[in-house]
Amino acid sequence: MSSLILDSRKLLAFATLARVGSFTQAAKEMSLTQSAVSHAIKALERDLGCRLFDRMGRTVTITPAGRRLLEHTDVILAEMRHARADLEAFNG
Repeated sequence: MSSLILDSRKLLAFATLARVGSFTQAAKEMSLTQSAVSHAIKALERDLGCRLFDRMGRTVTITPAGRRLLEHTDVILAEMRHARADLEAFNG
């Protein structure tokens, strides 16, 4: 049974991969291994029950389902950044 809540780390890996188009580059940007990014994407695809990227050799192309998820992900990550910035006023 898949969870109703999406994992923010998986979403960040997804958004980074969608932006840079390379598992290697996404891993570098996130200070992770390429394997960790690949596992995060596979787990997210498994959770959602659909392919988010087409993989052809070293090239990745976002699928229509991936483009739809990216629209949601951009909003989710922006809200998470906003929440952190908003609560920084309570530090110190």
